[in-house]
Amino acid sequence: MTEQPNTQAATDPLDELDDAVAAAAFRRLVRHLRHRHDAQNIDLMGLSGFCRNCLADWIRDAGYEGDKAGARELIHGMGQDEWKATRQKPATQEQLDRMEASVAKNA
Repeated sequence: MTEQPNTQAATDPLDELDDAVAAAAFRRLVRHLRHRHDAQNIDLMGLSGFCRNCLADWIRDAGYEGDKAGARELIHGMGQDEWKATRQKPATQEQLDRMEASVAKNA
C-alpha cells in the first residue's frame, strides 16, 4: 500500500501560542537586550542572523505604525544616535565576515 501525501498544511504550534504570552515573551527579550548592551548587534548578527534592528523591522512588518527611527528607539530604549554614541563599538573585519556568513543562511 502506498502512503498518501498529507494534503493538510502542517501547523506550527507557535501559531497556537496565546498572543498575550507571545507579547510578554517579546517584551522580556527586548528588555533583556536593552540590559545586555554588551551583546553587540554585529555579534548577534554573526551568531543568529538577526539583531535589535531586525526586531525593529519585524515590529514594523507586523503593523507598528511608527517609522524606522521610532521602531528602533522602541527596541533600543533610546534614539539611534544615542545608541551608537554610547553602546556601539566599531566592528572588526572578523565580525563583519561572520555576520555576512550568518546572514547568508537566512535566505
